[in-house]
Order: sequence, then C-alpha cells, then structure tokens
Amino acid sequence: MASSLTKDSVTPGTPGSEKSFFGHPRGLATLFMTEMWERFSYYGMRALLPLYLVAPGGLHLSAATATAIYSVYLSLVYLLALPGGWFADRVLGPRKTVALAGAIIMLGHLTLALPTSGTFYAGLGLVAIGSGLLKANISTMVGHLYDGPDDPRRDGGFTLFYVGINLGAFAAPLIIGTVGENVNWHLGFALAALGMALGLAQFLLGGRHLSKRSDVVPTRLSAEEKAATLRKSALWAGVAVVFYAVVGFTGHYTLNWLLVPITLAGLLIPVMVIARIKRDKELDRAEQSKMSAYIWFFVAAAVFWMIYDQGGSTLSLFADKSAENSVLGWEFPVSWYQSVNPVMIMALAPVFAWLWLALNRRGKEPSTAVKFASGLILVGASFFLFLAPLTIAEGGHKAAAMWLVAIYFVQTVGELTVSPVGLSLTTKMAPAKYASQMMGVWFLAVTAGDATTSLLSIAGVDLNKTGIVTLEATLAVVAGFAVWMYRKKVKQLMGDVR
Repeated sequence: MASSLTKDSVTPGTPGSEKSFFGHPRGLATLFMTEMWERFSYYGMRALLPLYLVAPGGLHLSAATATAIYSVYLSLVYLLALPGGWFADRVLGPRKTVALAGAIIMLGHLTLALPTSGTFYAGLGLVAIGSGLLKANISTMVGHLYDGPDDPRRDGGFTLFYVGINLGAFAAPLIIGTVGENVNWHLGFALAALGMALGLAQFLLGGRHLSKRSDVVPTRLSAEEKAATLRKSALWAGVAVVFYAVVGFTGHYTLNWLLVPITLAGLLIPVMVIARIKRDKELDRAEQSKMSAYIWFFVAAAVFWMIYDQGGSTLSLFADKSAENSVLGWEFPVSWYQSVNPVMIMALAPVFAWLWLALNRRGKEPSTAVKFASGLILVGASFFLFLAPLTIAEGGHKAAAMWLVAIYFVQTVGELTVSPVGLSLTTKMAPAKYASQMMGVWFLAVTAGDATTSLLSIAGVDLNKTGIVTLEATLAVVAGFAVWMYRKKVKQLMGDVR
C-alpha cells in the first residue's frame, strides 16, 4: 500500500491531509485493510455455511432449513448493526467499538472451529454480535475522513472502501472454501479466525491515521441511564433463558423456536425503528423531509437484498445439486462461486467511481433515485436469467457453470448502483442526533430482505422453483420502475442532499 501514497493537495487540517490513498485521506488505507481482512473471515465462513449445513459430514439438514438458518444468520448480523451503532454513540465511540468487535468475531470463528455441533450456533451468534458492532461503525469512520457531506471525494471514497470489502471476499472462498470443502470444515472456520486476527492487528497499528472524530462518544450514557440499560438487558436476557429452558425441558424445542422469533424481529424492528425516528419531535423540518425520502431508498434496498443475498444460499445450493461445476473439464469447489461477485466488483468499482465523478463534473450524474431504480431492475433481471438454468435442471440435466457466472455478473452491476451509493447517502442524510445509528438503520434494509427469505423458507417454500423465482424477479423490476416514476418527488424531499 505504501507505493500508492502521494502528497495531497487538500486543505491543511483535513483528516489525512498529509498523504493520500489514491487521492483520498490516508486513514482510508487503514480502514480499507481492516475491512478487507474482516470480510475475508466473514465471507469465507459464509461461503462454507450453507454447504456445511446440508453436507453429510456437516449438520446434514434439508435445503429449506439450511436456507432459513443462513438467511436468519445474515438477518441477525445486519439487525445487530443498529445496537452496534447505538453502543458507539452512547458508550465507547466508533473506534473502540470496532476494536472490541474484531475480538468478538475472532472468538466466534474459533468457536465454529471446534469439532462439535453443540457449539456451532454459539459461534454463529458470536460472529453475528461482533459483525453488528463493527459494520455500522467502520462505515461511519470512513465518513469521518471527509470534510462534510459535500466533499466531492466522498462517494469515490466509499467505492474504494467497497473494493477492500470485495478483495477480502474474493480471496476467502478460494482459500477458506477450498480447505473447508476438501480438507476439513472446522479447519476452514479456523482460517476465518486467522483472517479476523490480521484485520484487528491492522486496525490497531494504523489507528493514528484515523480522524479524531472517531474517538468521540457523541451522547455518552449518564450513570443513571447506564444502570437502567443494564437492568433492562438483564431482565430480557433472563426472560429468554427461562422461556427456552421451559421449552427445552418440556421436550417441545425445535429449531423453529429460534428461527421464527429472529425472523419476525427482522421484519418488525426495521419498521418500528424508522417510525420512531420519524416521530421524533427534536428533528427539524429539513431532517424530517430527508427521512421521508430515505424510506423510499430503504424499501428499495430491502427488495434488492432479498434477491441479492440468495446468491449465497439459493444459488449456492442449486450449484451444489444441479450445476456442472467445471470449466473446460476442470472441476472446482462450489464455494468458489462466491468469489465471482467480488472479483467483478474489484474490476468494475473503479470504473463506476470514475464514471460518477466524470458525470458530476459535466452536471450529468444520475440522481440517487435513478441509481437505485437501475439496481432494482438489474437484480430482477438476474433472477429472470436464473430461470434458464432452473429449466435445464428440471429437464434432468446439469446446468453449465457460466449460467451462474452470468447471474452474478448482472447482480454485481446492480450492486454497484445501490450499495456504495446507499452507504454514502446514509451518512449524508443522517440526522445529527442519530449519527452512527443511521448506518445501522441502512443495514436494517438487509435485515428485512433476508428475514423475508427466511420466512419463505420456514414456511416450506422451495426457492429453487421457477414460480417463486419469477415472482421475486417481477417484484424487483416493478419496484425499480416505481422508484423511477417518483424520482422527482424523492429528489424534492431530499432537500440539499444530492
């Protein structure tokens, strides 16, 4: 990374003004590397997860149950981003919270590496908690590196940060996936722990380049608030322990007693959180208007992620059972499909970052609403494309690997018009009162999408059938056209945010 550092010409006193990282503040390099290794651990484990759940040498569950567990896990990761943001805002501040998160994630992967099924769900829980603490706050720290929401480098900075995410995500299935599938599942999970350890070390060593704003606790809890929060937390934890103890000891416990409550929470909590922010009397008229606009982007993102995240579950399980996983006679592990999207992101993200900046200079950059509409239509098109290999498989043949590669390509182009843009938009539109918490609200869109997938799986819906795939694809395309039709109204609600 050192060779990419050059003298910067930004205003003195701006975070990272002494040197730059591809024209961006030097602290972006630290966060880039930290997130790269954290994503290496996360996506490596995630690539193995559905395959381990259905494998005879793993937990040997049904495809529907595996999809439900996978979707609930993803939903929980993003759901916990909201309390993760709250924890930074009220207790530790973003920087210390990210350091704590890295340690918890590493412990979770080590727990998954234990060769016993009893500790498996505990390991998933620890990784989910740590990821929730990390996700909202590391993205907020990227925002802290820039000189306000009008800094023209901001969208490009988030896109470069996204490259770091996908560099780790690309390498993970190739290394962790190969070891997990071909050598030992639990050794693969252990490699994920090593990845998080490297990410934590990078964060601690490069912390001097980060903005001092990342050390600030915006609204620290008073002693009375802290005591009340601990009492409420202990009460709810006690209720959960007693409830599940009774269910277990009476012999009524099944996995759905765990999956269904989390799934319903993933659907209801996002609605409740946004409604609470909208009802906040302390927000001025401009902030309320921005929140009204934000709801449009939130719903659009939820539909997008509902389909997109099935690339790791529905598509992966289809590939395991019904695809010819080979190229020119050379067979490869199923988990390698999860490297297709990241490598395409790395190839296309710089192009998109350059494109948005070039169009902005000419006054022709598409509005955020148009970008979101395009993403929805593209992710819908990817599932219309999925109908081809599904039809081939229903005819008793193995579908070619390139069908799946084509689906991931279309989804990648859609992702680049939604995800980095949505991250940047959230930091711009967040009311000052909610700071880090608003990044958690953005991730709740992913929670809602994955919770919907989980609910369908729990209800016994086969997501690898042409009917349900057609329905999902149609929903995304219709939602995309709806956002496009109302783009002028949304732009008006956004006020001074572009």
